[in-house]
Amino acid sequence: MPTTDQQYDRVIASCKDIFLKKNKDYGTAWRVLRTISIADQIFIKAQRIRTIQEKGAQRVADDISSEFRGIINYALIGLIQLELPSNSPEEMELNVVSGLYDHHVRETKLVMEDKNHDYGEAWRSLSQESLTDLILMKLQRIKQILTNEGKTLISEGIDANYHDIINYAVFALILRTSAAANGLKT
Repeated sequence: MPTTDQQYDRVIASCKDIFLKKNKDYGTAWRVLRTISIADQIFIKAQRIRTIQEKGAQRVADDISSEFRGIINYALIGLIQLELPSNSPEEMELNVVSGLYDHHVRETKLVMEDKNHDYGEAWRSLSQESLTDLILMKLQRIKQILTNEGKTLISEGIDANYHDIINYAVFALILRTSAAANGLKT
């Protein structure tokens, strides 16, 4: 059985492949998005997953896995946007975007490794439904932080919530892949 580290890297590689291909198609059009817009894009994807989970059916072709990949990529866009000064150019070279993507994946993976150490991979016992709900909760936190003009008293900031959203979506994709490999319904 592959390690969590290997599974994580496979998920991220598939997400980055999609991200870079879309970047070639659209450029860095996502640079116009503000934090609330990014949170809303993630919300749309997470809410769609939740609706499909609850109804047990879907009408649009994009599957749940592609929505989790979209969540990962939008959260990485969110981290990149938080880092860039407001006067940064909207269009960015592919190699710059790829480097920023990798940088934020490394940071996010370190968070996962630290939490995985302390929690003993408890996420492997969670349902995909719980992971979806946790993503939705983190989005509510981001929106509340924005309402508070970015200030928190004792809580983590927007970036920490993006890290958790990415990690929950990666975990969901790992669980889906593992279930499919074992012939279980995903």
